[in-house]
Formats: sequence, structure tokens, C-alpha cells
Amino acid sequence: MSGLITRRGLLAGISALGAGAALSACGAKTGGDTSKAAGAKADTSGATVKVGLLNSLSGTMAISEVTVHNALLLAVKEINAAGGVLGKQLKPVSQDGASDWPTFAEKAQALITDSKVVATFGCWTSASRKAVKPVFERNKSLLFYPVQYEGLEQSPYIFYSGATTNQQIVPALDYLKKQGLTKLYLVGSDYVFPRTANKIIKTYAKANGMEVLGEDYAPLGSTEFATIVNKVRSAGADAVFNTLNGDSNVAFFKEYKSARLTAKKLPVLSVSIAEEEVKSIGTQYLEGQLTAWNYYQTTPGAANEKFVAAYQAAYGKDKPTSDPMEAAYISVHLWKAMVEKAGSFDVEKVKAASDGIEFDAPEGKVTVDGATQHVHKTARIGKVTASGLIEEVWNSGGPIKPDPYLKGYDWAADL
Repeated sequence: MSGLITRRGLLAGISALGAGAALSACGAKTGGDTSKAAGAKADTSGATVKVGLLNSLSGTMAISEVTVHNALLLAVKEINAAGGVLGKQLKPVSQDGASDWPTFAEKAQALITDSKVVATFGCWTSASRKAVKPVFERNKSLLFYPVQYEGLEQSPYIFYSGATTNQQIVPALDYLKKQGLTKLYLVGSDYVFPRTANKIIKTYAKANGMEVLGEDYAPLGSTEFATIVNKVRSAGADAVFNTLNGDSNVAFFKEYKSARLTAKKLPVLSVSIAEEEVKSIGTQYLEGQLTAWNYYQTTPGAANEKFVAAYQAAYGKDKPTSDPMEAAYISVHLWKAMVEKAGSFDVEKVKAASDGIEFDAPEGKVTVDGATQHVHKTARIGKVTASGLIEEVWNSGGPIKPDPYLKGYDWAADL
């Protein structure tokens, strides 16, 4: 599995860093006649409509994606309890992407063609999103993608409810710079998000008086980090910028502690470790380390208190909430608001109605930017505590307008 993922991830990374080709090799494997599939229409004729949930319920990414799936189910349950959408109840149809990008493309096509869903919610890695992107575009069906990502992308059939680069990675770099942590070592998983993110980080560093002393990648699912950690330890860096995904983080941070590296000696700032991953990795390996997100379980506000209580009532009092879960949860509510504003489930009408849609989210007020189909979000830096929760140590003071192509940053002009 890891060998397959690495080859697919590398292809995705090359695609994103180049002219933006759409991973046709992955996207083409959809399990059916694509010309016929392109004419598939959502079924809105009955008292219920189907919504697709597309997540890795198995494989290396299940450590993160199962909880996103649960948050999507919670949103559907809440919406149904409040009367549904345009008087119709939502019926969730779940598909397992199995941490494998061609499988994501096949399952996306099945949701559209066989289940005739009105919209789909899911994916985590950028490799999975790149794999399904041509499927949704070809079928003119909507995907709501809930996870922070590397930016440099817009699709007419994807809404991005997680952060883009200027709402997470750039604020994280600004924070490190203000803390005097200007010598960085980059560690990431070997696929599109970390490679593209690190290209952006290196471009930022060059323009902002920072230095990248090393850059290493490991296959998704890798459990061998001794060599990488030894290189990190000897590089002379001030901080590590971590874009590892999935359960590789468990092995990395255990090796980090074995090497007697601590948050005080050499802090790690992670952009894919949230509360659920903290619990899985172990607080003893992460206490004091930094994260960059838009939401934490500890984010103040009545909307978040309600969300946390509802999630824990459904899945257990010991179950934490996290940024990707919250972004998934709000994506269903945002879609509902778009549909009701449009007065229709029709995809083009829903898209036309999206601009300016607001929601009182657990992270704070969010607003849909119809031009980019991204969401205004507040950036937050957090620190892992002994309790396993993450406490905010800095925020941007308000929602940041999405800028997926970093057009507002002179240093990013050549990206």
C-alpha cells in the first residue's frame, strides 16, 4: 500500500507544482463509462435526498478521517432534526476511500452515478482531492472539501471549507518569524500537499530573512524516522515545520523524543495534527509543541460549546473535536444555507447563491467567498497541553479573506 501511495502522491505533487494538470491517470479510473456517467443527475424526486460522505474509513489516513466522517453525520442529523433541506430529509451514503487515491475516484463516481447524491462531503489529503477533482468537474457535481490545503487551486465544482495557504501556512510562518525562529527544517509526507506547501515555505523564507536548512519526505504510512530525526538534530535549525499526515506522525514524534528533542529545545509546528491525532500519538510526545489551525476544541464561544457537547453526546465524552471535523461539520450547514437561498438543489443555482453565505460556526463567524468558493477564516496558533487539548497562543484577530493563489503577496508572484 505505501509503495502505491508514494507513486500516486509523487504524480500528484508533480501535477500541482507544474502547469496544474488534473491527475488524469488517477481521475480516469472511475469504474464506469465516463460519457454515460457525465449525464448522471441527482435524484430529488422523493421525500429524501442523498448526500455523499467520502472519507478514508480504513488505511493510514483513517486515524484522521473517521472523526471527520462522524462530524459530517452529526451535521446531517442536526439538519434532519430541524426539518431537513427544502422540506426533504437527508440520507447520508458513505463510501470508504481506503487511503488510496484511485479508490477515491471510483467511489466519487459511484456516489454521483449510482447513488445520485445532491452533493458530496469529504476527502482529506490533497492527493485524494486531486484524484476526484476531474470526476466532480466532468459530472458537474459538488464536492465540499473540509481540510486545510496548499492552495494554488480553484475548481468550479469544489467548495473549500478548510483553510487555504494565506489562512494557515503564511500566518504560521509569520508567527515563527516574530518568535525569532528563522532557521527551519521541513519534514513532510511524500505527496502533493507537503511538497507544494514546502515550495511556498521556501519562497516565503527567501523573501523574509528566514533560512531552510533541510527538507525531507517520508511515504505516507512510513514508520521509520531515525534517519530524518538524526538529520534534524544535527542541522542547527530553530524549528521544524511538519507537514506529515496520518499515522506517520506517531512514529515521527516517538523517534523525536527518543532523540531527546523537546518542544523547548527544538519546537515542531505541525499543520496536520489536531486534537484527535494528539490523543492517538500520545500527549507525552507532543506536550508544548505548536500547531496551526483555524479552530480548537478550546476555542471560546456558545456555538463551539454547543458543537462540542453535541459531538461528545453522540460519540463519547472522551472524544475530542478538531479543526478538520469542525470544517466538515460547517460545510454541510453552509451547503444547506446555499440550497435554501437558491430555493433549489440544482448545482448551478446553488453555486450562484453561495457568495456571502454566513454561518455562526464553532470557530466563529465564517463567510463564503463566491468568487473562489473558499471561506473567510480566522488563523490560530496553538500549543499542545498536558491535558491533550490545544490552547490558542495567537490568532489573526478576525477572519482572513481567502487568497488561494497568494495574489496579495509580492513574494509569491512566481508561484
